[in-house]
Amino acid sequence: MIQIFRFCLPAIILITNYVATDAQQTGKAIKVEIKKTSSGYTFTRNGKPYFVNGAGGSARLEELKAAGGNSIRTWSTGNAETVLDNADKLGLTVTMGLDVSRERHGFNYDDATAVKNQLEKLRKQVQKYKDHPALLAWGIGNELNLDYKNTKVWDAVNDIAKMIHKEDPNHPATTMLAGINQKEIDHIKAKCPALDLISVQVYGGLAKVPQQLQTTGWNGPYLVTEWGPTGHWECPKTSWGAPIEETSTEKAEVYKTRYEASIVKDKNCLGSYVFLWGQKQERTPTWYGLFTEAGETSEVVDIMHYLWSNKWPQNRAPGITSLKIDGKSARSSIHLNPQEKYLIALSASDPDNDKLTVRWELLPEATDLGQGGDRESRPVAIPDMVVATSLTNAMLSVPTKLGAYRLFVYVSDGHNHVATANIPFFVH
Repeated sequence: MIQIFRFCLPAIILITNYVATDAQQTGKAIKVEIKKTSSGYTFTRNGKPYFVNGAGGSARLEELKAAGGNSIRTWSTGNAETVLDNADKLGLTVTMGLDVSRERHGFNYDDATAVKNQLEKLRKQVQKYKDHPALLAWGIGNELNLDYKNTKVWDAVNDIAKMIHKEDPNHPATTMLAGINQKEIDHIKAKCPALDLISVQVYGGLAKVPQQLQTTGWNGPYLVTEWGPTGHWECPKTSWGAPIEETSTEKAEVYKTRYEASIVKDKNCLGSYVFLWGQKQERTPTWYGLFTEAGETSEVVDIMHYLWSNKWPQNRAPGITSLKIDGKSARSSIHLNPQEKYLIALSASDPDNDKLTVRWELLPEATDLGQGGDRESRPVAIPDMVVATSLTNAMLSVPTKLGAYRLFVYVSDGHNHVATANIPFFVH
């Protein structure tokens, strides 16, 4: 018999085991549990250990499967039936997000009627999708602790978790936290005993997650439901405050080292969802997506392929060693004069010695800035400002308008792989 554990302050409490469902015979829900092992915790799915090699997003599932991934994570039940069906066809699972309102978006957790209505809305969603064989777990909200003040949100989270267990005895419930701090862990322990596990979302500090959780007193199971490059809020900045994005080559290295230092090392970790299996505009068009807008994959996808399957893809993406304007790198806080021309120097290579091509793009610095993953609009490119003179050199014509800009380079290998980098500069 498999034991299921939930966590509350101060002790771990053993609860009654649910009746198992054999999905292979019924074609319905697959039983997912959290099992205590001799060294930590593990998911079991249909009675077998299951470690999450997942990604955030619901597109490009064939590529995910080919890279060795086994699960996806959503932020809501929008288009859920299609997402679940598509995942199931490929043998993938889904941690299904339940869209819980955030206080910073105007929701009032002192409004008992609004809280009750939200609960009932979510109940219908759980009832609708609870028996789908691709379902792995329920994710209650996303970063509800981000810029919040009313701790009644955790009472609501606990009520949602209790509702889930009543409606769906086959799948665990979690909530996704922005970062790790003592206050939130204490609230979760005190107010959310119905949660089966917690989920944390950490970027630059991923390698420290196991130690941080131990320090806060969380010794239970957890997922990392978002992780990726160094975040735009935690990276070096220029003198005018522009965040400096890592190149795709630098990202690949930090993905690997941070993953190996935490997710696969900590026996309490049930797996993770890398962010983002797709593309989005968030500070830049390239910061978080593992794909470009054209659908090309970077070295980060190669790294995930290696981490998930212990082998490299047959053909790998190119890399970028350096990008400079007028001999200066991004960390030099580059200031340029309007209407003048400056030399761009690029250093790139390909592990398969494929023929490389380069495209350049100049954007004004983004001003439509969200928080916590809010939607942002992409700046409009300024055409005809960069003329390539060779694979490694180009000439930048500086715009007349004063202000902040960002120069992007995309190095393609002809096999739908790309290396990316950008460099901010200020015209004064």
